[in-house]
Amino acid sequence: AKGVQGKRSVLAKQVAREVCGFAPYEKRAIELLRNSLDKRALRVCKKKLGTHKRAKAKVEELGKFARTAAQ
Repeated sequence: AKGVQGKRSVLAKQVAREVCGFAPYEKRAIELLRNSLDKRALRVCKKKLGTHKRAKAKVEELGKFARTAAQ
């Protein structure tokens, strides 16, 4: 189906994330999310990624990581 990631691509993304870690702007956005500065984190991501839609998706992804890492 359209928009659904396959098992292989999910696994590839997970391995790449483990090996490479986060980009500097992603680390900054995670710090901002930890300090509950969501709007600023969105601005940082939007500046780097170009569109509001991509930035929202990235902030959501990083927010999940920040919440799980905080616990």
